[in-house]
Amino acid sequence: MNAQAPIMPQIFTPGPDNTRLLRDAFGRFATGVTVVTASSRDGPVGITANSFSSVSLDPALVLWASGRASKRFSYFADASHFAIHVLAADQADVCETFTKNGFAFSDVAHDTNVHGVPLVSGCLVRFECKCVAQHDGGDHVIIVGEVEKAELGHGESLAFFAGRYGQFVRS
Repeated sequence: MNAQAPIMPQIFTPGPDNTRLLRDAFGRFATGVTVVTASSRDGPVGITANSFSSVSLDPALVLWASGRASKRFSYFADASHFAIHVLAADQADVCETFTKNGFAFSDVAHDTNVHGVPLVSGCLVRFECKCVAQHDGGDHVIIVGEVEKAELGHGESLAFFAGRYGQFVRS
């Protein structure tokens, strides 16, 4: 019997010379995939984000983080209202659409709410939010929204792990 040596974990101190390694480490946390949308001075805008979390039940609060270096950052930093769409397993194309082009709403089925926020159709969950706080988060800004309306769809969640899409399958 050939015993293989155990694979040792890679230990490092995050710094400017190993950002790829840190990004890979962050990517080991399996997440759902969201698209965040808002109304902007240039029309409806969307961005793919996996930095989403629930915060509070009372009041109903959620958060997501927007990278300051993103060309779309100012649209979301200025938005009084936004929507977070948790994508269903069959919506990887929606994710890719907004990864490439924040203004590609002609390619995605959607409606608009009373605040002018585009609402992507067919999502697993949608949270329509009012921005209540923004916090410095290094190269990101953490945006906290109070959920004013939620829609709970059906299906399985689109998942993201180590740079790849997948699906969480219930047993």
